[in-house]
Amino acid sequence: MPLLPALQDPAGPPAAREAVRFGEQSLTYAQLAAAADALAARIAGAGRVAVWAAPAPETVVAVVAALRAGVPAVPLNPKTGERELAHIVADSAPSTVLAAAGDVLPPALAALTRVDVDTGTAPSPAANRENTSSFDEPSPEAPALIVYTSGTTGPPKGAVLPRRAVAATLDALEDAWQWTGDDVLVHALPLFHVHGLILGILGPLRRGGSVRHLGRFSTEGVARELESGGTMLFGVPTMYHRLAEALAVPAASDGLAKALAGARLLVSGSAALPVHDHERIAAATGRRVIERYGMTETLMNTGVRADGEPRPGTVGAPLRGVELRLVEEDGGALADPASIGEIQVRGPNLFTGYLNRPDATAAALTADGWFRTGDMATLDPDGYVRIVGRKATDLIKSGGYKIGAGEIENALLEHPGVREAAVTGEPDPDLGERIVAWVVPADPASPPTADELAGHVAAQLSPHKRPRTVHYLDALPRNDLGKIMKRSLHG
Repeated sequence: MPLLPALQDPAGPPAAREAVRFGEQSLTYAQLAAAADALAARIAGAGRVAVWAAPAPETVVAVVAALRAGVPAVPLNPKTGERELAHIVADSAPSTVLAAAGDVLPPALAALTRVDVDTGTAPSPAANRENTSSFDEPSPEAPALIVYTSGTTGPPKGAVLPRRAVAATLDALEDAWQWTGDDVLVHALPLFHVHGLILGILGPLRRGGSVRHLGRFSTEGVARELESGGTMLFGVPTMYHRLAEALAVPAASDGLAKALAGARLLVSGSAALPVHDHERIAAATGRRVIERYGMTETLMNTGVRADGEPRPGTVGAPLRGVELRLVEEDGGALADPASIGEIQVRGPNLFTGYLNRPDATAAALTADGWFRTGDMATLDPDGYVRIVGRKATDLIKSGGYKIGAGEIENALLEHPGVREAAVTGEPDPDLGERIVAWVVPADPASPPTADELAGHVAAQLSPHKRPRTVHYLDALPRNDLGKIMKRSLHG
């Protein structure tokens, strides 16, 4: 089966169906197929191509063209700094960069052959998607994309994602979310990473559906697109937090609440959605946001099903084809099945390795093929996964207890004086680590006291989970996907 059958199968969606829309710019399936195949003919045989992944239809054409030609694509974040961009280019060694004609590219890409992407290629009047080009479908193990990790523990690593992994993840989500060609996906996610590009663009295209990209997130844009036919919304917690804030403004909330209530699925990912935002959205719309869990190296691992229970604080059960287990720090089975352990996963959704880094690949995988995620979690009795955070930054060992930062953050966010919160651990001579809270107060002129917050957490959870130190900030540092960059927080 081709990776994108809807663009080739004569029995696929009507050629005139809208495939992608970015503001006023849209491409039908016929237009996308024609533009992508024309570009694929130009890049065929290239070793790798870089894609300047701006939120625009040219990015979609470029990625689809690379997939059609069997050429691995390296999506580039247009906001990446010069040093990091130079590292990615040197590491991935693309021969060519694909960009929109009007894009101004940085000096780090100057040595690459530039090919401007044309979205205006006219479809043949007698277009037959079964014979639109002479490209053969590559092996399922052939690399589709090389996506670079965030580089929190060193220079970014290129995760080589085979076509098999992309297909397995998207088909597992089709099963879990009852995703069909009738769905119209709305999102505003960046197109250089797994969430926005693979799930948010290739997902609808594999199903034969449509995607409407907002370009830039706004609550007005979400309401407009959902009210005009959108059936699914993908977002990150920052976006859902802004939706929850907008729903709290009576004069402007009715249209937004109606639009969200009319969506078939509201999906959050890339970081944990705080429970209080879950509850605020549900109270205003009658609809629950569902969560899923994945990584660059594994694509999607778990998800709450469309016909399942949307349980705040969980990311659902393993998706079809994915094996998941929790282990102790030494890799052994949990002594207490109800305790916190590291998530390991195995299945067709996994990457094939880090580009040029056999050492890092070997360190990430066990001898029998389990990927060490570095994420810590507990399992509900019915298999739902509750992630408590990253092993390196969110697992706090204090006074002999293993404590997940996530549950303390959720408790802090239930305090009316807290707008945003993050929790870290810091060395402590007595406790091993002490719990530190980083708080953005709802009213900066009158923040809740440290004692008040400690008492609130102790009453909600237990005394050993209370923060011993509280820092007040104007805003939490976040990356492009809305994840809090805890390594930027220092006492």
